[in-house]
Amino acid sequence: MSHPENEPQPASHEPQPGQAEPLMGSVAAQLAANSNLKRTGAGNIDVLASLGGIRGLVETLAPGMVFLAVFIFARELNPALIASVGVGVILLVIRLVSKRNVTPAVSGLVGVIICAIFARVGGEARDYYVPGFFINIAYIVAFAISAFVKWPVIGLLFGFIRGENVEWRKDRARLRMYTAATWLLIGVLALRLVVQVPLYFADAVTALGTARLVMGTPLYIGALALAWMMTRPPAASQVAAPETGPHHPTDRV
Repeated sequence: MSHPENEPQPASHEPQPGQAEPLMGSVAAQLAANSNLKRTGAGNIDVLASLGGIRGLVETLAPGMVFLAVFIFARELNPALIASVGVGVILLVIRLVSKRNVTPAVSGLVGVIICAIFARVGGEARDYYVPGFFINIAYIVAFAISAFVKWPVIGLLFGFIRGENVEWRKDRARLRMYTAATWLLIGVLALRLVVQVPLYFADAVTALGTARLVMGTPLYIGALALAWMMTRPPAASQVAAPETGPHHPTDRV
């Protein structure tokens, strides 16, 4: 009769302590590599530079501004959609001609086209803003999950920028600060929905479009700047790191 202790035990599939660190470190590095955040000489986030300067800000806001302006003037959906997509195409062509990185323009144009499809299928101008609601919800869910499992997104991203990698998780105070900063970003994303969804159902297109512009990428970058300041480590523990930062939702859609 065989003894239980002599029988072969099944291989354990449970993650070993410290097994997640290399994986999450790679995730943080990839997110930071795709980021737009820039820092000032004092180490704070440079909001305007993170938006790509004045030109980047114009590229971010132009399609939505043109859509809203044309719709207010013409009160017809098709001209507004054509104008919005046209601006996206023009921005892409300008980047191609100037031999600049076309990735932002391509992603922006794709976002505008998706918005145009939603509006055309729905048949109402307010439907142009529906994709943005889904994007916000997706980010809220992802950020909340990261906070609950104690791998807050802001910690992964800012930790990589600051040269902390994932070592900050061993410090309860740092973990709490990065978790709080992640909830701050969740609050900003949730605020968009609180303000904009009622405007959508009220069919207040002008107010909705204005709110989308005001609460879009500029507000998000500003919230990241605040999160950066509230999670700043003691001066002695700061480590030089590349001038990169986390990817953020563009809210072009």
